Amino acid sequence: MRLLVLLAAPLSILVLHTAAAASAGGMAPGRLERWVRSGLQSLQWDQLDRCLRVSSLSEAECRRLAHLPMSAVAVYVSEPRAAAGSSDKVLSILPDSSGGMMSSKSRGGYSLSQVLNGGDGAHRYQQAFPGLTAHDAVLVLDPSPGENFGHPVVLFYVDVNVTKKRCSHMDGIYLGEECLTLALKGRCQNQLKRRQASPDRIIGNAHGRLGGGALRGGTITTSSGSRLLDRAIGGLCEVHFLPLVIGVGDSNRTQRLRCVEHAEFARCPQPLPMVSPSLPMSSCELNKNTRRCHQQPLATHLSCRLYQTCDHAVLLSGGWQQQMTFQRHVQNLQRFYRMLQNNGFHKDHIKTFFAGSGQLPDDMEGVYSATEKAVIRNHVSYVCRKQHCADTLVLYLNSPTRNDGTMLLWDANLNGIADLKERYSVNELLTDLAGCKATRVLLFVDQSYSGVLSKRLRGSQKHTNVVLIQSQSRQTHQRLNPGWEDSSWSYISPATCLLDHLGKGSGMSRLLEPWAGLLNVTLAGAPCNATPPLTDNEMRREYQGCQNLPTALWHQKHRRTN
Repeated sequence: MRLLVLLAAPLSILVLHTAAAASAGGMAPGRLERWVRSGLQSLQWDQLDRCLRVSSLSEAECRRLAHLPMSAVAVYVSEPRAAAGSSDKVLSILPDSSGGMMSSKSRGGYSLSQVLNGGDGAHRYQQAFPGLTAHDAVLVLDPSPGENFGHPVVLFYVDVNVTKKRCSHMDGIYLGEECLTLALKGRCQNQLKRRQASPDRIIGNAHGRLGGGALRGGTITTSSGSRLLDRAIGGLCEVHFLPLVIGVGDSNRTQRLRCVEHAEFARCPQPLPMVSPSLPMSSCELNKNTRRCHQQPLATHLSCRLYQTCDHAVLLSGGWQQQMTFQRHVQNLQRFYRMLQNNGFHKDHIKTFFAGSGQLPDDMEGVYSATEKAVIRNHVSYVCRKQHCADTLVLYLNSPTRNDGTMLLWDANLNGIADLKERYSVNELLTDLAGCKATRVLLFVDQSYSGVLSKRLRGSQKHTNVVLIQSQSRQTHQRLNPGWEDSSWSYISPATCLLDHLGKGSGMSRLLEPWAGLLNVTLAGAPCNATPPLTDNEMRREYQGCQNLPTALWHQKHRRTN
């Protein structure tokens, strides 16, 4: 099989650019099913061996994908337009590739001046997407519908009125004047050339690049390095999110990708409904006069009081865009929020950053949109660095995640690209937590590729009081049982010993072993197995919520720190 098909086979979402189609109702009967079957069949040819060679997936995931039925796949298509011609062409923009775009061997795309009309917008896209290529439409197959995004994706373009010879030249699948062509992450080919030129460096760094646990299955050896190199290269080209699909010339960047409800496909995930337009907080008051737009800014400087230490929490669920933000993400936040309150965390010390301004849940206090990275980082840094401010600092992370551990926040400017202000990297998080003055920092991580963060923490001397709490399967992007999420965490009670509760899962005690000393307490910091046992009143008075520090102790610690 050609290189493009080899690289794409292991990935979890199949994205196809097709002729004029956006929903089953807009196509000839059976046309959509033919595309889906052809795409799945192309992945199943020698699927297992190819997946093991070029994927960052586990062997179990590769075996599942090798026999994937259509009923397990959620199908997305771009909406057709009645008029023929260039206005029917679409572009795909990804948040996590260097150029944001998906590339293929196909040629004949439109120039950027044709792609986006309008002054500054067109100039910006000229800088971001050199060599942009348009196609006829988009089809996305998601074998893991409803799961957190951050699992690999496979991309195909489909062009119509294409000869068999030209389709073969594009390494495509010919379907009679329709050609399905594999798409990869932008600039992937350049990355492949650089890394193929230095395989020793790839092999040495592959474990870190693939999330500290993606290389599995006993069949991978370093004697020849070929299979390990293949898998490292495959990880460079994997796409992990739904693309923003826009029409050529659409300066409004309207998403044309829609999920298809069909008896032969998996049911579409239910995204969180938009409450109001998602606008950047900086321009909100200029565009819409609503209560949400006049929400008071986060007063971080009021979070810490003199002569008092408290338990603090930050809940972060970025979402990125509406199609990737589900109702269960809100439910995850609500369960974790209630658990914190049940453990004595005061509502004023629980700050939640979730999605855009149009998705904020009304039944939680202290909720802010995840559109302002500077606000999030400033709050975490301030609580961490302020002397005596936090006893226990809890962070709950549940965002779409790139394979380097970077969290996507919210696409505030709606351009489909994860700009610097719209992504929160592992380096930035570690910088914000470095030398934290809290007694303990507990990171509850419920997102893909947490192994990257785990590896960095284990080798750091600046984060000795930071504990990473994760599901073992969350180290990469592997599947979880439906509804798992943070259910075990929601059962943490005021008397729960963290080390006992979190170490129940298979292999979890080994993962938590480096932090056993920090976890031999309750969430509020009370000692486990105290003799005699602490009463409820003693727990509330001495550990939960806030405690007043004696003036002498405050100044003694302050002088020691200085």
